[in-house]
Amino acid sequence: MKQAKHHRIVVARRGGPDELLVVVEDLPEPRFGEVRVKVLAAGVSAYDVMIRSISLPGDPRVPFTPGEDIVGVVDKLGDGVSTVELGQMVAGWSFGDGGGYAEFICRPASQLVPVPSGLDAAEAVCMVMNYLTAHLYLHRTAGVRSGERILVHGAAGGLGTALLQLGRLAELEMYGTASTNNHELVSALGATPIDYRTEDFVERIRSLTGDGVDVVFDPIGGMRQLWRSYQALRPGGRLVPLGSVATSKAGMKAMPLGLLTVFLLKLIPGGRRVPLSPNMIKFPLAHYDWYRETLTELLDLAAAGRIKPVVAARIPLVEAPRAHELLERSGHAGKAVLVAGQ
Repeated sequence: MKQAKHHRIVVARRGGPDELLVVVEDLPEPRFGEVRVKVLAAGVSAYDVMIRSISLPGDPRVPFTPGEDIVGVVDKLGDGVSTVELGQMVAGWSFGDGGGYAEFICRPASQLVPVPSGLDAAEAVCMVMNYLTAHLYLHRTAGVRSGERILVHGAAGGLGTALLQLGRLAELEMYGTASTNNHELVSALGATPIDYRTEDFVERIRSLTGDGVDVVFDPIGGMRQLWRSYQALRPGGRLVPLGSVATSKAGMKAMPLGLLTVFLLKLIPGGRRVPLSPNMIKFPLAHYDWYRETLTELLDLAAAGRIKPVVAARIPLVEAPRAHELLERSGHAGKAVLVAGQ
């Protein structure tokens, strides 16, 4: 009998989007406690773009398959699995293992959460990383309270739109930096838009609020950006660094300078804080109950229409390079999603 095959995307070597190659191979087989999932949607993130282009300590060695968040249908059960059923739609995170850019993937059943009936796969996959991250940083790292003011950088992106939607549910006063063509979206999500290209966001925040915001969520990073975000805080405010998009634009030097800046900012007296934990690198893996319960809650909110993920593009799996090109151009709204055969 002829062995069934599937497509998988592999980073053959570090470089540009054209280093994402399609390979054809035998279907993976689930081990004890695992299930095989037929992938319907796989999220594309700035992290995927970064590890494709540069190598950092702890990153996967080439060749590897990117993709942290997936939604699909359970295709085969491994031994010892009783928590999911064949044909059930599930969502899950690979906890740093990658592998999502594929037509089939095997994952531990304990890491998969049922997706409510009728929820679109491309929208559901946004819950796994973007909305989980937003929920963690809003409610645990920053500890936001109703009525507080927040500033979200990259407000029209996948994480930014998640922060705004969950921030609106938390009854926050919100501001967001974005390019002009995305201001209508930012306004629709309940925030006051600020054009990061033509406006000084620190001055604009001061003019709008008087004394600054309570929390700044900054995925840009870099020395100058973090310092300016810190200046936008009111006394007692919190700066939450979310990543280092600046690394892809300014090169590797942006990352150590950003880390140094965070360290120095933490030393400044005056009541402003730079909380670094809990964070998405360690917290969910150490708190499975939180991961499963919160992801279930977010999927239920999406199914009820209380949050509506913004999908920037639905791109066929075999065209993964195009998804990475979209992220590198920036200016897009929402999250790019790879879609496999239905």
